[in-house]
Amino acid sequence: MVTKRGKYSTGRITTKPGKPTGRAGVATGVQPLGLDSQKDGFIYVPPGYDSSKPAALAVMLHGAGAPATQGLSLLQPYADAHNIILIAPAARAYSWDIIASDAFGPDAIYLDQALALAFDTYAIDHQQLAIGGFSDGASYALCLGLTNGDLFTHVIAFSPGFAYTLQTRGKPAVFISHGVDDPVLPIAPCSRRIASQLRRQGVALKYTEFAGGHEIPAAISASAVAWFAPAQH
Repeated sequence: MVTKRGKYSTGRITTKPGKPTGRAGVATGVQPLGLDSQKDGFIYVPPGYDSSKPAALAVMLHGAGAPATQGLSLLQPYADAHNIILIAPAARAYSWDIIASDAFGPDAIYLDQALALAFDTYAIDHQQLAIGGFSDGASYALCLGLTNGDLFTHVIAFSPGFAYTLQTRGKPAVFISHGVDDPVLPIAPCSRRIASQLRRQGVALKYTEFAGGHEIPAAISASAVAWFAPAQH
């Protein structure tokens, strides 16, 4: 695994989409990324994937202390109907680098490698390229999504705590949801503050509050998917 941390110190992703050069579409379903023998993540490719019909791609990040499969589960129920390929990385530490060590580095590197693998193997719709997550994963998705708005077209943040950037490129559309009774990440200093900041910056924002706690009701996740990737027919 590449460990040139300094190159990623601002959270910038270096990989760019392009035409796949690998064996596009051979493997479908859930597969390990194969990027780390100790702490790997997963990729999910819908069984109906067709390289002649580029798929949306969503990188989905787990909450603090959770496994990579939590990230996968956030959108997997909708992936087949909406032609979405999912990448679910595992954080290098208990949470994502900017949270665990107060600096971008190992996780940005790992995500860059995961994206390179996907771009090299599968036909991806460059206009439907999201990063998202839940809780700490949502916070990190906002950090990397806003930093790399020239790559990610959408950010999906379920109950985030903060958004931090050292630099920004582009302006991805942002979806934020949060429970009004969240006891883990209270809504006022978290999503309401983030939403206010993004509106001042002119970011296209879909913001939803719901009756509930630190969770993602099915109606909320379905709304996020419909916003990001309309169903394929």
